[in-house]
Amino acid sequence: MTEHKQTLGMLALLVSSPPDKRTVFGRALIQLISDVEERGVHVLASESLSDATSILRTDPAIQCLLLSWEMDDSEGHEQCIKLLTSLRERNTRVPVFLISDRSTASSIPLVVMQNADDFIWLPEDTSRFLSGRILSAIERYRQAALPPMFGALVKFSGSCEYSWHTPGHAGGTAFLKSTAGRAFYEFFGENLLRSDLSISVGELGSLLDHSGPIGQGERYAAKVFGAHRTYYVTNGSSTSNRVILMASVTRNQVALCDRNCHKSAEHAMTLSGALPTYLVPTRNRYGIIGPILPQTLSAASVKKAIAENPLIKGDIDPTPVHAIITNSTYDGLTYNVTRVEELLGQSVDRLHFDEAWYGYARFNPLYRDRHAMHGKPEDHDESRPTVFATQSTHKLLAALSQASMIHVRNGRNPIEHARFNESFMMHASTSPNYAIMASCDVSSAMMEAPSGQILTTESIEEAISFRQVISRMHEELASKDDWFFTCWQPPTVQVGESAVPFHEVDPVLLKTEPDCWVLHPNEVWHGFGDIEDGYCMLDPIKVSVLSPGMGDDGKLLESGIPACVLSAYLEHQGIVVEKTTDFTLLFLFSIGITKGKWGTLVNSLLDFKRDYDHNLELELCLPELLVANQSRYAGMGLKDLADEIFAAMKQHKTTASMAQAFGTLPKAVFSPVQAYEKLVRNDIERVPLEEAAGRIAATGIVPYPPGIPLLMPGENAGPADGPLLAYLKALEAFDKSFPGFTHDTHGIEAEGGVYRMLVLK
Repeated sequence: MTEHKQTLGMLALLVSSPPDKRTVFGRALIQLISDVEERGVHVLASESLSDATSILRTDPAIQCLLLSWEMDDSEGHEQCIKLLTSLRERNTRVPVFLISDRSTASSIPLVVMQNADDFIWLPEDTSRFLSGRILSAIERYRQAALPPMFGALVKFSGSCEYSWHTPGHAGGTAFLKSTAGRAFYEFFGENLLRSDLSISVGELGSLLDHSGPIGQGERYAAKVFGAHRTYYVTNGSSTSNRVILMASVTRNQVALCDRNCHKSAEHAMTLSGALPTYLVPTRNRYGIIGPILPQTLSAASVKKAIAENPLIKGDIDPTPVHAIITNSTYDGLTYNVTRVEELLGQSVDRLHFDEAWYGYARFNPLYRDRHAMHGKPEDHDESRPTVFATQSTHKLLAALSQASMIHVRNGRNPIEHARFNESFMMHASTSPNYAIMASCDVSSAMMEAPSGQILTTESIEEAISFRQVISRMHEELASKDDWFFTCWQPPTVQVGESAVPFHEVDPVLLKTEPDCWVLHPNEVWHGFGDIEDGYCMLDPIKVSVLSPGMGDDGKLLESGIPACVLSAYLEHQGIVVEKTTDFTLLFLFSIGITKGKWGTLVNSLLDFKRDYDHNLELELCLPELLVANQSRYAGMGLKDLADEIFAAMKQHKTTASMAQAFGTLPKAVFSPVQAYEKLVRNDIERVPLEEAAGRIAATGIVPYPPGIPLLMPGENAGPADGPLLAYLKALEAFDKSFPGFTHDTHGIEAEGGVYRMLVLK
């Protein structure tokens, strides 16, 4: 028998007691294994049912199970039944052959017969015949396991045809003609390059007209994700958002836009000529963006917001035709979408949910009714709004970068496919990357029942384990008047009549009961005040680690640890944080998470505490920072650095300034497209912040993180001492003082520590 190898080859798992050469059954089993391997199928042997169960849970490369019903009585047939039922909970298609002696056939339980696909009665049939049946079953399984587009791509790439079409590397051959090219070829491999094809390959269909296997893949994805229609997009959800907006709204039509929007929404407004009316979300003391409150989404509030929008005047129809909402927020806050539909559906016929970071939600009951494609598509009719969802398949599902999907459910005032596809073709490349499309296909296959719920549950379980470990450590150290990090989450969970500390709550309850994660009214931990109960829920897999320094009242404590220092420390340890704000670090527990991965993070947090408490020299814990800024940080320790940055944050009031700035809706003087037209004509000038008072932004001003617009193109920056410029000046002053910790603000050019922005003349 061969060693267990993680390959794309055929792999079967044999679960059997060691075959006894002295018996007819044993000799027949040995011969069967030999014949199976001669046919190119690697056989991995397991002599323990518990070991086999572990293999089947962790290795999806197993493409066939050969289970001997003649296992030793020490484990018993009950364990065989458990193995089979466990397998079928995770995989309903993998072929299972039951190996038995004819004399025991009558005693095999019904549940075993129901979960097996075929039977091998040794030694009645020849091993050559039986091995052929096993090979055929594996090949059928492999064919069925591959989704439509990816399956067709694999088949075509293996045909070894000469390429007379683009791309010019001709399946990778061109790369072999130079040293750099050969290195590129060897790094990425032949399969990737042979599957990098042209739209000229007719048998694979076309992304632009959604034909052939590509179209089949999109229809398959629509079924899996609960949509009426799905479109593969090969340039990320930024393009997906633009496609939808440009298909739905045009010049001088009103669109409702979540102010907590991605930059692509701004670009879509610019391209379409739409007039945005912004829906302003809440923020808490940490600067975490909360939901748009229900009262803001009511018909009366929407009508009032449109009436107060200075862009909507004269003969412009004030009726909104489109609304875009971010779900979930960057920090993991998810709406009750049925409630949002009920509220916004009174004002607009088309709802668009930017779910770039939330493509997994449909596949776990914890998120029921909290995602755009909730419920059954057949229950969504013209009495309800038409709903769009954009999902960055690559972010928290398994796909290549830039992989995205658009999901559509037709309702009121739908956009039929032919019209929608005009916008799609406007933004799609005529040379899309086939590997990206195939990864969308594979991501759909991975989420198809039952594996979608299994994979998402594993992510949730790992996130809960991490959260409870951090919570327990925080409480243990707090009981000794010592400090540690904690997570942004409810400190207690109501279990019956008792409020149970988070780390003591049964993990099964946390992973199955949404109410454990719901933001209840006036709870201090979330800080969003009297929010409607059940309206918003924290997604457990988006974990915000809190560093000390912020009080429950929104005021800074006497001492604290800026999250940027911890983020720099972790980066030196090889841990890259998704997002860092003043006192929060965001970690994403995607389906690629492992215990080893988050266990290393816990150890690194403990290492930081040790080094901070001992004020370890920067040359030992942040050597890159010290080398790049020797004169600024020479002689400092880790605690010295944290204390100095914390003092500057207090002085400049960066956290409070951010809350005030983003809580202010600037006055719009020009629409985004009008401002852009002036930019193209060069009717602009670059000015320092001291000269920006009262000026109109020519481009969006978007501080990262979290990448939410502070100023949109065409909006007034306000007075010199107003909240918008005050916040930018606070960032500017901070950046001058702390090289290596400067902020990234799109739309701002920093020259010699001086912030400059483009304004209209």
